[in-house]
Amino acid sequence: MDGIKYAVVTDKIIRLLLKNQYTFNVESGSTRTKIKHWVELFFGVKVIAMNNHRLLGKGRRMRHIMGHTMHYIRIIITLQLGYYIPPLRKKRT
Repeated sequence: MDGIKYAVVTDKIIRLLLKNQYTFNVESGSTRTKIKHWVELFFGVKVIAMNNHRLLGKGRRMRHIMGHTMHYIRIIITLQLGYYIPPLRKKRT
């Protein structure tokens, strides 16, 4: 799927993993229903809630022209209890 760019891993998002919530950066043109359908199909999980917010690109200057990097959307997906996404869950020892 070309809608999801990558999974986000920060300290706050590691705490969200304990609540069975996963965070991804997706392309700005992707819709919530497309992302939900793709996550359920690809990972074989049941999504019960999705939250998202739009992140603006950073400003970049090229000589006299001011531009910016691409905008993207960060989406937080809550999975039903008993489901998890294997590569993003770290085993406890």
